[in-house]
Amino acid sequence: MFALVAIPAAYSQGYTKPRVRAITGFVRLDRAHFARDVQHALTVLRHAKDELIKQGYEVQTVRVVTQPFPELVSGLSDGDALAFLKSLDQLAAQDEFSANVGPAMLRDADDPHMMQLLAKALAVLPHLQASAIIADEGGIHWKVIHEAASLVRYVTDHGVLAGGSGNLNFTATAMVKPYGPFFPGAYHLGSGKQFSMGFEGANVVREVFSRTHGEFGASVSELTQQLTIHAKVAEAVGQKVAAATGWSFKGVDPTPAPTPRPEMSIGTAIERYTGAPFGSSGTMTAALVITTAVKAVPVLQVGYSGLMIPVMEDSELAARWSVAAINVDNLLAYSAVCGTGLDTIPLPGDVSVEQLARIYGDVASLAWKWNKPLSARLLPFRNWKAGDRTTFVGQGLSNTTIQPTP
Repeated sequence: MFALVAIPAAYSQGYTKPRVRAITGFVRLDRAHFARDVQHALTVLRHAKDELIKQGYEVQTVRVVTQPFPELVSGLSDGDALAFLKSLDQLAAQDEFSANVGPAMLRDADDPHMMQLLAKALAVLPHLQASAIIADEGGIHWKVIHEAASLVRYVTDHGVLAGGSGNLNFTATAMVKPYGPFFPGAYHLGSGKQFSMGFEGANVVREVFSRTHGEFGASVSELTQQLTIHAKVAEAVGQKVAAATGWSFKGVDPTPAPTPRPEMSIGTAIERYTGAPFGSSGTMTAALVITTAVKAVPVLQVGYSGLMIPVMEDSELAARWSVAAINVDNLLAYSAVCGTGLDTIPLPGDVSVEQLARIYGDVASLAWKWNKPLSARLLPFRNWKAGDRTTFVGQGLSNTTIQPTP
């Protein structure tokens, strides 16, 4: 029997455990038997969930990623494809898992109609997530960038969710490798039967920075130690489940993801390091501390393995956005020391396809130039303009004030 690692004594010294954000499985669905295939995956993922719960961790979600979107709907008419996707969406709601249908375009040579079909699906199906790849080792995909911008514009204009917030379920990724656990950018190109895990660790960062008081070396060392404690447990669970099921464990993403809860804010954590509002001098240094510590965690790593700064999924970041203390450009600057890019960025409802494409282009350019995984989840809100206050309730978003389009 594989033995789980013992949790080191350092854990008991006043630190709280992070939640597990995602246990994510990668599958290749047979459309004729997709419900059976999903149930098999959920059995494996819930096995991992149970093992983590035994170790005292709360698990937020289990997630299933299919083969890339064009392969998933290959050979179907648009009407039949949308009907199949609706069935998958309903299954996700019924069986309480998050579903991702992968990238609709992986390169410029791909059929843009797949992005147009995906736009129609995301406009009406609330439980499916997807992506597009706007840069990889071969270069920047300018045609994909345009199609991604067009998709966001379509979902904003035609989406049935509040204000076009269906765009929460789409991201454009650049230099992101397969098998990362975080949505919407997770994808794979293989035969399936793999899984990975990711944490919500912003509380760990906050607690470490409260103790180390802005000392760079001490902060990196202590944060590495504390993140390692939990990542080692996840890695051991992953290896145990892989041995028992025949699935392949791809690794842990130690990125300390935040949530809208104040105690889970990465913005607040960074302010504990700098002693100043997020966006002040020192924010870049704090970002470097976090990403240096994350990359030093000695486990099998996968995904972003950096810093996640999602504006509308973090109460403090949303507050700083409201007063224009942060913007698209300085968030991209922080990404230069290995953030995850532009995530949940609120934009005016009248933003144009051309403006969206320029933002995507900047993300792709930075990612490709420095060979770092970045993504962009842009959220224009229909009928809201610069100066308006968002009014979302119960969607996992922190409300903020819309700023002018850069």
